[in-house]
Amino acid sequence: MKEGMSFTRSVGFHLLAWSILFAGWYYFRVSDFPNHVVAVRITAVKILSLALLVYLTNYLLIPGLLYPKKYLLFAVVYGLSVFGIGILKIYINEQLLSPFFHGLDVFSDFRERVYDNIIPLFLLASTAAAMKLVTDYVQSQKRLAEISKEKAETELKFLKSQINPHFLFNSLNSVYFLIDKQNAVARETLLQFSDLLRYQLYECNADTIEIEKEIAYLKDYIHLQQLRKDSNYAVDLHIDNFAGFRVIPLLLIPFIENAFKHISHFTEKKNFIRVELQKKGETFYFVVENSKEDAQRSTEPKGGIGLANVSRRLDLLYPGRHDLQIHDANGTFKVELKLLVE
Repeated sequence: MKEGMSFTRSVGFHLLAWSILFAGWYYFRVSDFPNHVVAVRITAVKILSLALLVYLTNYLLIPGLLYPKKYLLFAVVYGLSVFGIGILKIYINEQLLSPFFHGLDVFSDFRERVYDNIIPLFLLASTAAAMKLVTDYVQSQKRLAEISKEKAETELKFLKSQINPHFLFNSLNSVYFLIDKQNAVARETLLQFSDLLRYQLYECNADTIEIEKEIAYLKDYIHLQQLRKDSNYAVDLHIDNFAGFRVIPLLLIPFIENAFKHISHFTEKKNFIRVELQKKGETFYFVVENSKEDAQRSTEPKGGIGLANVSRRLDLLYPGRHDLQIHDANGTFKVELKLLVE
């Protein structure tokens, strides 16, 4: 809804700006033309040709050529666009004026026509492009400031949270040697729990981490959760064979935590959690689905605090490179995440 309102406001602002430019251009140049109708038409051609060049430059050439650092190609295409649209504008204008001025030719007084039409078109479009570059730069700096602030806050919270986990991690190592060697299940479970803590304490300090380590963490977490459930709870984990890319640490675990936290507790039918991870091309797909009770109540807002936080992290760290869909249907809760990865 907010994106729709923002788009509507943006369109309205653009229409208002072009309308003001049209009115000003018409007001100052109306006396140069045979009548008001011709003046309106000529002004409309000037505004439309300028708008075409501005939008072509700002929304296609700058993102597609300038930002990827294809400077020479950008300069060539931009120059040809200015010249081509300028010539087209001259031709249309002379078709409109030919009934009043006989003998007009597109290429007559070519130097003067370039000076009167193409050079102003180039200067105005370049001004709009400069405004686009400045606006994008300001927005990128604002986004970087938000990321830096949030990263600093996250690191501070993480350092505070390390005090107890360090003590717990060292204590677990001591408890491990107190467990009878015959109790292999208990020792293995404790080792998995230690691996979870080790991952959080020592492996998550980098900005990104190998997807294999993140998946191993998810598997250990799911296994420990399964120990707390009986046979009426089914967890289906499907992971394709892929590797070779990195993700933000602890990016995926909130979705699985949410599934275990809000899973249904039916006695007459199966309660389930389905987790799927796969990679197709440059897109990483992550799906978590769990059964739920329609009347189930939670003290958290809809979707969970964890999901709100991870959604914010995705907006900051994967801008324009992710798609998060949450489906809260009758009997199931499903999260679908797509990430563009390198």
